[in-house]
Amino acid sequence: MPILSIIACRMFEDELAHVLSNDRELEQLIVVEGRDSFGLLRKLKSENCIHRTAPLDRVPLLLGNRHVSSSGFMTLAKPLLKLPFFREIHEKMKLKAAHRVTVVVNPLRLGLHDDLDLLKSEVYGKIREMAAFSDGILIFYCSCGEAFESLEEDFSGFECPIYCLKDGNGEVVADCISAALGGNAAYDETMYTCRGTGALYFTPMWASAWKEMAEERRKSRNLDDSFLKDPRYSRLVKLDTGLSYDPDFNKNVLDFARTFDMEIVEIKGSAELAEKSYRTAKKGVIQRTLE
Repeated sequence: MPILSIIACRMFEDELAHVLSNDRELEQLIVVEGRDSFGLLRKLKSENCIHRTAPLDRVPLLLGNRHVSSSGFMTLAKPLLKLPFFREIHEKMKLKAAHRVTVVVNPLRLGLHDDLDLLKSEVYGKIREMAAFSDGILIFYCSCGEAFESLEEDFSGFECPIYCLKDGNGEVVADCISAALGGNAAYDETMYTCRGTGALYFTPMWASAWKEMAEERRKSRNLDDSFLKDPRYSRLVKLDTGLSYDPDFNKNVLDFARTFDMEIVEIKGSAELAEKSYRTAKKGVIQRTLE
């Protein structure tokens, strides 16, 4: 059975909880333990999505156990595969097993974005570590400035395939706002409509995490929020992705808008890009298992 690993930014908790809880064909779901997985675990629980948790270094042990019973069965059944009837049954079982994907999710901390070199180093390190037990890795990050501009090129000869969040034009999306809007072109169009006015874009996760992000940046002395008080920076774009994991979305947006005296503009988004990227990665690991 194939294994798809996901290395994720916490900003995509909602999208991850959505795609994973709606995948009824999963063999099992393993979430890497840590303080940065708490939010995702809570949302998966709210969807009654069955999952296991383990530290990253123990994940291979959980995955290794799944081979024991099947390998023993194959040792006993091998002589029967010479018979066409049993060979046909075996091929059907193999095909069915290939579609029962195990997903391993590793959420990383938000503060990594304060240092793009550190962010890149951390994600690249996790790719190499998780590749040892994966049939493919989906990177639930965007370009993130210049951090991942060359990611596909850097891992072009890697034995474990790498999948990214891409829009309908095949481009890796610029950031999580672009992902929520459906792609880079849609983001450019939205920004054009807001031309002449400084604007911030808030998804539910951004709205709930902005205070945490600000605190992290103050610790690293990498925050100057004076620009938010500039009267030209006067618009807060509330981006509704259609996912309702955070009941305080409206309140969080209002609090921010009042703090910095901003006008609220509402725009509809979706989780469609995340859904398609997940399906593409899952299809890829299934195909790799069948080859």
